[in-house]
Amino acid sequence: MARTYLDHNATTPLCGAAREAMIAAMDVVGNPSSVHAEGRAAKRLVETARADLAEALGAGNADIVFTSGATEAAALALAGRDLHASALEHAAVGAWVTSDLPVQDGRVVIDDPAQSAVQLANSETGLLQDLPRGLAVADVTQGFGRVAFSYAWAGVEMVFLSAHKFGGPKGVGALVIPQGHDLAAQIRGGGQEMGRRSGTENVVAIAGMAAAAKAAQADLAAGKWNRVAELRNILEKAIEAAEFETIFVGKGMPRLPNTSCMIAPRWKGETQVMAMDLAGFAVSAGSACSSGKVKASGVLAALGYGDADAACALRVSLGNETSEEDVMRFAQAWTAKRMKARKAA
Repeated sequence: MARTYLDHNATTPLCGAAREAMIAAMDVVGNPSSVHAEGRAAKRLVETARADLAEALGAGNADIVFTSGATEAAALALAGRDLHASALEHAAVGAWVTSDLPVQDGRVVIDDPAQSAVQLANSETGLLQDLPRGLAVADVTQGFGRVAFSYAWAGVEMVFLSAHKFGGPKGVGALVIPQGHDLAAQIRGGGQEMGRRSGTENVVAIAGMAAAAKAAQADLAAGKWNRVAELRNILEKAIEAAEFETIFVGKGMPRLPNTSCMIAPRWKGETQVMAMDLAGFAVSAGSACSSGKVKASGVLAALGYGDADAACALRVSLGNETSEEDVMRFAQAWTAKRMKARKAA
């Protein structure tokens, strides 16, 4: 059976540019901390990647700290600070903040940006937030490369992201901070990353991340995500045409171009995921990091949905390589499975 991957918010396939950069980096044998020629070659590769990532992020006047991913970058940015956030945030942020910022009509209400952490885009629903100037920390993990963002014009103190959300490898991320900013290291040892994150740099993954970031920004500038938004709308219209009771979370509001979070009342999300997996489609019932947890989505609760509806949510997230045939086949298969589930109830 041919498989169709529609879970790009969980992770994206490795893009060609990242693959090529990583293969080339595998031939660089030195440790970036070594002073000999081989070590300098590895260090040069890391610093070139740092500069390329800074350019893609519009962060030429900032420092970039490479980490193992967005979760570690969030901890580095948030540890020891008393910041506030909403229940829409990813668990990587929620673990470090007071989640008391209200949400009204899908928007986070922020009174004090300097004491707040806000995500650019929500992984479960695709809902976008306006990042106020002076914001302390922004999670741009889901939004970078899919919607316009620049650290320079955002006016945010710190932002973090993860490579595998925009065509890079898993296991590498970055935190962007003001140049020269004093940051307490959470991983201590050899003093790598300007003393902010010890441990030998993952040279191969860092090279892949920078290459993916450049490619992602090029795709965005070329309008590829406008096409993805059209496919998302085609998918939702096809499902609406089936005349089942279906709620599309955030429809009509600013959303990621690739994300459709749909609630099918009385059909559990986890059951939908299994049914579609058997039909050859990879989708999810929410954030990959919360998959398999019994508790209903806190994100949907914050948006005003009850536990019963939240338990029946399915997330479909498209990618640049998704075709209209893919979304139409999914809509047909999903509709057929839902009809079967209704008859069995």
